[in-house]
Amino acid sequence: MEGIENWQTLTWQEKREERFKRWLSPNIKFRNREAEKLYKERTTRFIKAIKLEEPDRVPCMLPSGFFPAYYAGYDLKTVMYDYDKLKQAYLKFIDEFDMDSYTGPGLVFPGKALDITDHRLHKWPGHGLPDNASLYQYVEKEYMKPDEYPALLGNPADFWWRFLLPRVVGAFEPFKKLPQMNGMMGVPLMFYASLASPDVEAAFKKMIEAGKEVLKWQKVVGEVNMASLAAGIPNLRGGGMGGAPFDNIADMLRGTQGMVMDMYRQPEKIHEAMDMIVPNTIKGSVAMADITGCPLCFMPLHKGDESFMSPRQFETFYWPSFRRVLVGMIEEGLVPFPFAEGRYGARLEVIKDLPKSSMLWSFEDIDMARAKKVLGDSACIAGNVPASVMYTKTPADVKEYCRKLIETCAPGGGYILTGAAGMNEGNPDNLRAMMTAAREYGVYK
Repeated sequence: MEGIENWQTLTWQEKREERFKRWLSPNIKFRNREAEKLYKERTTRFIKAIKLEEPDRVPCMLPSGFFPAYYAGYDLKTVMYDYDKLKQAYLKFIDEFDMDSYTGPGLVFPGKALDITDHRLHKWPGHGLPDNASLYQYVEKEYMKPDEYPALLGNPADFWWRFLLPRVVGAFEPFKKLPQMNGMMGVPLMFYASLASPDVEAAFKKMIEAGKEVLKWQKVVGEVNMASLAAGIPNLRGGGMGGAPFDNIADMLRGTQGMVMDMYRQPEKIHEAMDMIVPNTIKGSVAMADITGCPLCFMPLHKGDESFMSPRQFETFYWPSFRRVLVGMIEEGLVPFPFAEGRYGARLEVIKDLPKSSMLWSFEDIDMARAKKVLGDSACIAGNVPASVMYTKTPADVKEYCRKLIETCAPGGGYILTGAAGMNEGNPDNLRAMMTAAREYGVYK
């Protein structure tokens, strides 16, 4: 990390302490002394939970999702296209909710940029989904053909430009006509000539136009995130995003069906591709943490749940490369923050195999009592008030559900109260009830 001369000689625990110090003292002008005091209290609360210590009380991550948009009287489509309203909505949420942590608007995609480029990886409100849809829908296809592993492994940059981009972004289809890119091109005269093709030139103009739109969006997202810090609220997802190498290939390239076929027909190619992804994932996560000052790396997991693969397949295809990613992050002082989507009960004994107090595991669908029993002495766990409870029950019901979770998972430390999934619409008092439960029932004696 910049500014520490002996960084490479430090243990992972020492590196993490340096990152925690930076996280506790961000380069930000707080609203007032009270906001600064609250920021340090809240951040310390999470640090102690991660280290399996008992803080003053159980920390809470509100599962707010896109809720700030709806709380302000808008919807997802509106804030995707109107950045002023996006900013207004999230600032309103910051001002009117007392919370331990904050999830910013970084997952509210810039709709105009998607339109400009004919983005094909997702459907969104007004573009493949009804205007009133409150979520995105990923469009899964075989964006990489089964015989294209050699192209990916041999020259990832060339594959990205000439194979992947033309398939997932309509405006970039002309890039498939570009000459092969390699490090031995010398003076790339043929490459220059290809850029003069009218359709390739038009594609680059679209890319620049979309880039300018993304800059407008980034400016607003950055302003909102800085406002949350100034108000004394840390962002636990501010340190970037990573994932499992298996998911990278299955989600973005081969699709579920294609990946299943590859597991039987060409498993060696999957492993080669995952081996290539591991170091790049670690480097990217470290770079984001260095920029933002937040040592946590959020990692949504998709194909590792029990419904997708057997325990043997998990231990063969999913866990080894993912574990190398996690260990690589830990050795750089980061705190991996996987969100285990789906069911992970059968994985608990396997995922325990990591350094003590190095992880923050958030669970969607799991017996939290068993998760505490298996992981409680090795990793911090977070979860998992169901979305059904947050959407359909009363504040009293939510508070009671949280009470039971706290009684089960809080003893001894190492627990963070949160939801099983983001809450996009619904009763704002249900979010407040979760926070109230943490304060009333989560105090450590």
